[in-house]
Amino acid sequence: MFNNQPYQRFADLLEDLRNYTTTAEFNAPELQQQFLSLREFYQQQILSLASPESDNQELLGKVNSYRTEISKQLHLLEIDLMFLRGARQNTTIQVRLRAISDRLQTLIGYCHAIMET
Repeated sequence: MFNNQPYQRFADLLEDLRNYTTTAEFNAPELQQQFLSLREFYQQQILSLASPESDNQELLGKVNSYRTEISKQLHLLEIDLMFLRGARQNTTIQVRLRAISDRLQTLIGYCHAIMET
């Protein structure tokens, strides 16, 4: 098997960011900074992990698929944040925040799926 600890920490960071998007004190620049820290953690702690030690090709395939999906979702999250920064109306901001929260929940789900593999 492999070390789940970085995935658990990443899931915790994702959850913190998701919780922040629902606070009344939400601040777009702070949200952007938290995202940059999250992405840095992913690049340094997750992408640098070796593939799990296993002869099970199905397991390796699943983990690699989830990593690919996580990378795609992080890129889409970055785009969502860009759209949020451009939003001016409160209703648009709320729609963007909901989309960001949903994407973060998807990412959390991927982390949990990897840890259960």
